[in-house]
Amino acid sequence: MVKSKSKTCNLCVVQTGSGARCEKSQVQSLRALGLGRIGKKVLLQDNGCVRGLIKKVSHLIRVEEGK
Repeated sequence: MVKSKSKTCNLCVVQTGSGARCEKSQVQSLRALGLGRIGKKVLLQDNGCVRGLIKKVSHLIRVEEGK
């Protein structure tokens, strides 16, 4: 039997720091998250790939529970 996901978790990610003077891989992680300038917000699905990107640039972003 396959269990269906009745509720999907979302994360609201807000960029709080600049990607300038960061490693190239960190700037690429910001871009992969859909960020690029300070203050930009994106709503992302909570999964392992997104969690890995968030961990890499945790000093440049703020994560909130999505709605």
